[in-house]
Parts: sequence; C-alpha cells; structure tokens
Amino acid sequence: MSFETAYSGIGRLDRLSYRDTVVHRLDPRAKVVATLLFVVVVVSFPKYEVLSLLPFFLFPVLIGALGDIPAGFIARKVVAVSPFAVFVGIFNPLFDPSTVAIAPGVPVSAGWVSFASILVKFALTISAALLLIATTSFPGICRGLRRLGFPALFVSQLLFLYRYLFVLMEEAMRVVRARDMRSFGTRGTGVRVFVRIVGTLFLRTVERAERIYGAMLARGFRGEVPSMRREALRSSDAFFVLAAGGFFALCRFVPVPQMIGRLVRGLAG
Repeated sequence: MSFETAYSGIGRLDRLSYRDTVVHRLDPRAKVVATLLFVVVVVSFPKYEVLSLLPFFLFPVLIGALGDIPAGFIARKVVAVSPFAVFVGIFNPLFDPSTVAIAPGVPVSAGWVSFASILVKFALTISAALLLIATTSFPGICRGLRRLGFPALFVSQLLFLYRYLFVLMEEAMRVVRARDMRSFGTRGTGVRVFVRIVGTLFLRTVERAERIYGAMLARGFRGEVPSMRREALRSSDAFFVLAAGGFFALCRFVPVPQMIGRLVRGLAG
C-alpha cells in the first residue's frame, strides 16, 4: 500500500464523520459510552465462545446502515489490520490441542475454537471503533471523553496524535516523492535508502513539533485544547445508550443462538 493510498483512506474516514444522519447527530458521549460497553461485553466472553458472539454483529451493522457508512470500506479496514489478530491466535492450536465438541459427533481442537473466538472479537471491536470515528470524528470523540471526565492531558495527547498524523503522512509523501524522482528502476528501494528516509522523516518531525509547540505556547496553550462546541444530552441520546446496553446485556446473559436453534428445530419438527 502506498503512502497516498493510506493517506486517502484515513482522510475518507475523517470525511465520513461530517455527514448528517441520525447516528451522526447523537451526542459524542452517548456513542463513546455505548462503544465502550460494547467492547467490554464482547471481550468478557470466555475464550471458547464463538456462536454467542455472532448476535453482536447486529450493533455495527445497524450503526453502519443508519449512519450511511459504506460496509465495504469498513470491512477493508478491518481486513487490513487483521494480521495482528492472526499473529496473536495462530499458535493456539499448538498450545491447546485438547478437543471440544461443537456439535454431536463433531470434535474440534480447542485451540482452533479459541483462535476463531479471537478473530470474531477482533472483528467486532475494531469495526465498532472504526464506526465510532466515522460517525463522530476523532475530535468529537476527544471532546466527549473530556466531558466524561477523562484527564485533560490524556485527551490532548490523543487529539494531537490524530491531528498531526496527517502532517506526518504529508511529510512522508514528500520524502517518498523526492526519492522516486531521484531513482530509476530498482534504485532507491534498498534497506539503506529506507533507513535514510526514516531518519530524514524523524528529523523533520522533531523540527515541525518544536515549531508547532512554540506556536501553541505563544497562543496561550496550557495543556488543554479548548472547544467552542457545547453539546447537551437529549432524550434520544439516553434512549440510544439504554437500548444499546439492554441489547448487550441480553446477548451476554441469554443464550440467543441456542434459543434460535431450538426454535428452528421445533418449527422444523
């Protein structure tokens, strides 16, 4: 993936957050709380639970549909970072060779079941986080975290990390374009050139950070980024959090897949 492609992907995720839909109009605090509840409930499942996680896909599907977020775009982002989850769980079948019965007469290695559970949890949590950014914007998330009582220093660090990621990507694209203009064929693609590019990018980043910090201090920065926007929690925000929390509790404590399976068998019989 080129720098230009990665930059455009991050920019598109940011542009999606400024649409006007029923999900975008919700208070950032409500969406942050609902997403945090979703992540906590999903990761609380035991490592051998897979089918019980499937109903949770309804939450990102509904958020994406109501927020008019392209499903293919989110899916590609999840797939792009999935190697991290694969690396975490790929050795489970080796370390956990015991067998479990996922169906009558169908024994499967417990390691493969836990590996599938890791992948499903990863897909659920990452898609929820991407949808939160795509429907709220990262500055909106930081604003919501600050109003929820998170430390100002922590929120400011998150905001600067995201905001100046675009600056870093632009600097990287300039360096890569300069390398491409001065190279021919396979020249300029070795490890030594890559190390020089990283070193140049690091020096430019440090210099830019010093200039930016000096400009911020000159404008009165004291550790917290002020915001002119003032959101107020409405009844729709409270309903969204309560409905989401109720759905998560239902899927967590009620065996929904088993109930659906028994119902289907009863109707078929």
